[in-house]
Amino acid sequence: MIKGTKTWNPTKWTHLYRRPSGIYYARLSIGGKKTWRTLKTSTLSVAKVELEELLKDAQNAKEASQTGQLNNRITGGEAINVRKAQIENDPVMKKATRTFYRQIIAAFEKRWPEFLAMELRSVSAEDCQRWVGKNKATMSPSRFNCTLSLLRGLFEIAIKRGARRSNPAADLKKMKPSKKDLSDILPSRKQFAEWVGTIRRGTSRFSRHAADFVEFLAYTGMRTGEAGFVEWKHCDFETKTIRVVGDPEEATKNGEFRTVPMIPAMMELLSRIQKERGKTSPSTPVLRVNEAQHSMNRAFDELGMERFTHHDLRHYFATVCIESGVDIPTVAKWLGHKDGGALAMRTYGHLRNEHSLAAASKVSFAA
Repeated sequence: MIKGTKTWNPTKWTHLYRRPSGIYYARLSIGGKKTWRTLKTSTLSVAKVELEELLKDAQNAKEASQTGQLNNRITGGEAINVRKAQIENDPVMKKATRTFYRQIIAAFEKRWPEFLAMELRSVSAEDCQRWVGKNKATMSPSRFNCTLSLLRGLFEIAIKRGARRSNPAADLKKMKPSKKDLSDILPSRKQFAEWVGTIRRGTSRFSRHAADFVEFLAYTGMRTGEAGFVEWKHCDFETKTIRVVGDPEEATKNGEFRTVPMIPAMMELLSRIQKERGKTSPSTPVLRVNEAQHSMNRAFDELGMERFTHHDLRHYFATVCIESGVDIPTVAKWLGHKDGGALAMRTYGHLRNEHSLAAASKVSFAA
């Protein structure tokens, strides 16, 4: 135990320590000074990987300093090209993730065009702070945080190339994501039925298919990227389950298959689609469309409802299941969560007013 560090518990791995909170830290020597670096994880396997990367970065910086490589130069545009190549050549990155990173980079290039020609060794923390002050208010918390991660990563590239010793964006604070109050935006079951009916009665030739898509998401809790790949062969009417396989090339978000139950409303929906469509092959997709936001928004406006997204239908499914008495670990399994229900507990631990009042009416202190 290091003197004065009673709250740091050493592990059998050199440089790796653990706090009572469970978070792992690295103990490093940088510039001759001992310092702690959080690894931002309580999982040992992840901490070991993060520690290895941190040690590599520290060694690269040390070698660059010793050999005078800080005379090397790299511009913002060159660093961005390096990051683009990393994204394109990552063999395990999913297409959706790759597309998202491309969008983040493209937006950053538009927001800070001067950055492309700047030598990264000359960019100061004040330059970064000024950019944050100019752009923070015009970006959502999640988009800002992703952009900040990109900016930090570009300076890390410069450090590895021997063009910098430190990261001027390291101390910039991320925005706290705004948390949705699901009880405010999710409809009651009566409102949901009326809303779906309004979508179905739309004048577009896709209105009926859009309503089917909305109901499908609401009755299964699937992500949009999963629902579009469900074929009739994945629907087992004997066991009353649907196999969720996701993109044939990339599977589901967490890379695993799962099954979800055919709740009664889902059985009715599938039966209606089958009747309307007639005979189909097992490989025919169940749904005719893979998004319905335009139709959803039109119905919201017509009924005077607050708008929500495709993903909120996943929240709606989970909320209705929990309010119907399904335990949270089971709902988490249906959603494809792998944490035993921890995320679901944080997200759906709320109770909407009508459910809360109904539950309260059953409480009795009578002897």
